[in-house]
Amino acid sequence: MHSKNSPQRAPSKLFTLNLLIKSFILLIVLGTGFYVLIMYKPQYIDLHSMAMRTISMTWSSNCADERTSLQRWIAPPSNLTHSMTDEELFWRASFVPQVNKYPYNRISKVAFMFLTKGPMPLAPLWEKFFKGNEGKYSIYVHALPDYQPDFPRWSVFYRRQIPSQVAEWGKMSMCDAERRLLANALLDVDNERFVLLSESCIPLHNFSTVYGYLVHSKHSFVGAFDDPGPHGRGRYNHNMAPEVNVSQWRKGAQWFEMDRNLAVFLIHDTKYYPKFKDFCRPPCYVDEHYFPTMLAIELPHLLSNRSLTSVDWSRGGAHPATFGGRDVTEGFLKRLVGRHSCMYNDQPAAVCFLFARKFSPSALEPLLQFAPILLGYGS
Repeated sequence: MHSKNSPQRAPSKLFTLNLLIKSFILLIVLGTGFYVLIMYKPQYIDLHSMAMRTISMTWSSNCADERTSLQRWIAPPSNLTHSMTDEELFWRASFVPQVNKYPYNRISKVAFMFLTKGPMPLAPLWEKFFKGNEGKYSIYVHALPDYQPDFPRWSVFYRRQIPSQVAEWGKMSMCDAERRLLANALLDVDNERFVLLSESCIPLHNFSTVYGYLVHSKHSFVGAFDDPGPHGRGRYNHNMAPEVNVSQWRKGAQWFEMDRNLAVFLIHDTKYYPKFKDFCRPPCYVDEHYFPTMLAIELPHLLSNRSLTSVDWSRGGAHPATFGGRDVTEGFLKRLVGRHSCMYNDQPAAVCFLFARKFSPSALEPLLQFAPILLGYGS
């Protein structure tokens, strides 16, 4: 016979059983969580460390960028190829520092700018001239747009061709090419002197002589003289007034040399350019008048009023004499390099010409032969 309270024992046992089950499940969950934590803690630490290292590296990189930010401004373009129009290029190249003292150890460089149709047959001679003087010069080549140079990697001319356009003799496109060369060279802030050359030019002295002569000059070497004859004032067009009067009309050699200030002045000119483009056309040859006239009007005190490139006009005609292999003798080169009379830094000087033209491809071999003895380079 059961007592009155016996039916209440079943719920108590059920409660106890549920409690045990819940406790067991809780232990399993806690154990599983602890196991997961133990197993994956190293990975968590590694990920955390990696994240911290990444942040540290990023911070260091940013700090390094801040420390080397000047380098981004002064480093020359590593590749001369670009897609800028002339308008964009001239604008970019016209930036001029307003503080004259450079905040780094600047070595002035000479920009050698070659205006060519394409091949440079005298390149081996120039290679010998430049050898061993790295860091003191830059090279720029303006050729026909479709010309594909094949200089080897070790050549100083390798990948030195700038984006070019067709340049026609005696037309404004020739001056456009010269300004394009100047603008590209101005992108290197260490270029201080700029010399225009052709594929038929040769250096008459070794690099040290040429470099010292240029970087220590107080003047730029641009010829600008008044020619009253038919090939001077006879080419003047009265439509060029009032910007240019006939009394201001000047003539000079195409092959100039100038400092950075004049180079910047030439590429940002908008006052004289339209007049010469519209009113100096053959038989007015703009490359002989545009730069000489403009600079003689605006900055005459900065000009030496002579060219550094020797040419021979004695044979007559519209172009100077061309010298081939048979012309290049010891006596011929001695006369080119020999003593002359001119002014340099307002003092009489015997060295007046640093370059000479025009030399044909056949002149290369004798030039290479005589260069070490007579020109001072190439040994």
